Amino acid sequence: MSEYKKLDYSLVDAAARSNYTHDLIKTLPQNMLRNPAYLEKISNYIISAMTPEEKKQKLILTDNRKVTIDKHETSLENALTAFETNEDNFWQVALAEPDKNILFTHKKEITKQDLEKIKDLKDLQESIAALEKMANAATGKRKYKLKKWLIEMRQEQYLIKDLLNPTIGSGSTASGKGLRNVTRIDLDEKITINENGEPVSSCLIDLFNPKHIAALLANYSALKEDCWDVFTSDFWYLMQDLDNLVDLTLKDKYPLYYKLVIHKIDGRTNAEIQSLLLDEFKTTYTVEYLSSLWCKKIPKLIAETAKKEYLIWHYTFEEYGKWKRCSRCGQMKLAHNKFFSKNNTSKDGFYSLCKDCRNLKNKKGV
Repeated sequence: MSEYKKLDYSLVDAAARSNYTHDLIKTLPQNMLRNPAYLEKISNYIISAMTPEEKKQKLILTDNRKVTIDKHETSLENALTAFETNEDNFWQVALAEPDKNILFTHKKEITKQDLEKIKDLKDLQESIAALEKMANAATGKRKYKLKKWLIEMRQEQYLIKDLLNPTIGSGSTASGKGLRNVTRIDLDEKITINENGEPVSSCLIDLFNPKHIAALLANYSALKEDCWDVFTSDFWYLMQDLDNLVDLTLKDKYPLYYKLVIHKIDGRTNAEIQSLLLDEFKTTYTVEYLSSLWCKKIPKLIAETAKKEYLIWHYTFEEYGKWKRCSRCGQMKLAHNKFFSKNNTSKDGFYSLCKDCRNLKNKKGV
């Protein structure tokens, strides 16, 4: 059997080694193919020839790695939307340290009963299966985009299950169970300005953090219901701040996003929202794009507004700040890179036009 174990190390290119092993395994007996140690040897044989850029792109995806990736793709979102506040560890992992490389395995699975009961879920899984086939056949940039859509769609199936088939104690937005302790959570906060001029919060739940905002929005109805009349609760004030930030960020500047948030909080599916937005705004977005807006772009916009509002307050009441007037809109704004782009040739280090006006100018090409 030793002849089967020989690998051609004269090949230095990962693609050449991949083609070589592809032909090699056709000649291997079944017992060799079931030998984990030998399969690992073949994998290392290919991976060791990959360039750093190829490794970053993760072009090789083993079954074990696929399981790990699937957990990563959905686990943090599941944890953030669960808000199981009975254990302090949950808050520390899911909120205070959201970027740690920690795996959460789903306690809930998508069952056959779920698919029979929830039509939207069944439709989504059929779309996932179809998209997986397209992704496997695709290459380059198209493959990358399809993989991103698959991640968002896998996340969305758990949100749909929670919304349309809530389980007791799941902490879902529909049931609100598991949230009874939020009014007793201490949200003491100390905010500092870091070396980049960014406000940094020490709070367990941080409105400067898009992931925390995404978690709050995903559980909005249950959280509001849980603390709506508890005026002594830190969470009551937190949700008031969130309401103000949503209005300030989206209502006038991004009316479509604002309606999307309202529809999501009301428990509508992306397919329903897609139809509603088409009727009102005469614009069609894919359900995958709507999911991306809800999970990523909208929380990021709100977090940016939170940072800007704090900086304005801080440099008005806490510390003397430098201000300048935009040469186009005429508004006095903080001379800070959140409001003006940096310009090393300018006397004060910023462009004369504020970021809003520069963005508008670039869009119009004027």
